[in-house]
Amino acid sequence: MRGVWATGRVREAERLVLARTAPGALMRRAAYGVAQHTLRLLRRTGGVAGRHVVLLVGTGDNGGDALWAGAFLRRRSVGVTAVLLDPSRVHAEGLAALLRAGGRIGSAVEAADVVVDGIVGLSARGPLRAPAAELVSRVRAPIVAVDLPSGVDPDTGAVDGPAVTAEVTVTFGAYKPAHFLAAERCGDVRLVDLGLALSDPDFSVLDPVDVARTWRVPGPTDDKYTQGVVGVAAGSATYPGAAVLAVGAAVAATSGLTRYAGSAADEVRARWPEVVATGTVGDAGRVQAWVVGPGLGTGSASRAVLRDVLADGVATCVDADGITLLGAHPDLWDARDPDAPVVLTPHDREFARIAEPLGITLGTDRVQAAQALASRLNVTVLLKGHATVIAGPDGRTLVNPARSHWLATAGTGDILSGLVGALLASGADPVAAAGAAAWLHVRAAELAARGAPVSASPILAAVPDAVREVVSGG
Repeated sequence: MRGVWATGRVREAERLVLARTAPGALMRRAAYGVAQHTLRLLRRTGGVAGRHVVLLVGTGDNGGDALWAGAFLRRRSVGVTAVLLDPSRVHAEGLAALLRAGGRIGSAVEAADVVVDGIVGLSARGPLRAPAAELVSRVRAPIVAVDLPSGVDPDTGAVDGPAVTAEVTVTFGAYKPAHFLAAERCGDVRLVDLGLALSDPDFSVLDPVDVARTWRVPGPTDDKYTQGVVGVAAGSATYPGAAVLAVGAAVAATSGLTRYAGSAADEVRARWPEVVATGTVGDAGRVQAWVVGPGLGTGSASRAVLRDVLADGVATCVDADGITLLGAHPDLWDARDPDAPVVLTPHDREFARIAEPLGITLGTDRVQAAQALASRLNVTVLLKGHATVIAGPDGRTLVNPARSHWLATAGTGDILSGLVGALLASGADPVAAAGAAAWLHVRAAELAARGAPVSASPILAAVPDAVREVVSGG
């Protein structure tokens, strides 16, 4: 699990290290890391000999990092040109080091094999401004960003105008929020250790080993009941496919037993004969967790279903129409057993339906918004998006950055809710269950897509392969 810290906390930790470090030593260590990763990128794209790197140099320490990196690159016989955005405020020591090493000052970016973005640092906010925006628009070479792509908000990942899209981002000391909230802008993020002392992170990012720990693997004494029984209350005459997808995900996630309750029982039985399918929640039998809401509808009958599920006293994943019902009828919360965990899985519009009546708005800081709703309702919130945010009522927060856009199709959310329900039924902690489900959901999409857009059904079919891959460690 990788920890992520807000930039203010990282800067304070850097200040403490700087106080006991020789002047310039920390910058040179950071710049050496930038140079090494720039060399790796050059090797991947044609080798080092005869190549040319252009530095986009702003004011302050980021510009100094870029200039020192250029000096290190010159020692490897790479041609280096620095484009100074404000010559009167350039980092003097870094520029002197570059010129001593044989680097040049210029203004063209078109001939670069790699560009190093040292325009602005962590204190900057807002989009790139002229002349930096115009300069970046002319770049055609891959970009290595120093600490963070310029124009990307470091704490929220928000981009509201011209900004850099990097092939590689080399960051220092600790990961910052934008590295995962704006992963598509940062590219391959590489961390250079600076020996910072940091306490508990602001949020964490799961690695495959964390997902494997959450996924329950049956042992020799397990049976279908000890492995977890999940109930699914979803689908309708209008949307039977939502039930089929949510149930299928629970089955594919290797829940011990899956029960279905709803009007799509015939469709579910036809697709998943191993499922115990009934018409109502009351007839479904005992479960360790429920999934409720996908394709359920928002009428009075659906309200009764949601009320019955919440009253059952087990962990519950509420998705789609279930979230809309909770937003429109907050009295439904009265049926909830206060000791039973609830996971909400909204997309942005569903989030607004349930959060805005409580005075919580979804702005650019998605992490803060998810945390606020989780705390207010005493639930775990899985806020879907290109970077999925999982916030628990105790403040624990995970972010799962998508590595593609393959999940932006109808029905994929139903699959995610089924995965969450299966993990809840196995006894997983709600935050861990939501995070592991989100991670595996993305992995299944990658396996199904193979580099091209794909619909929900192939993603569901890829879930067993994704589970097998993660639990086997490969």
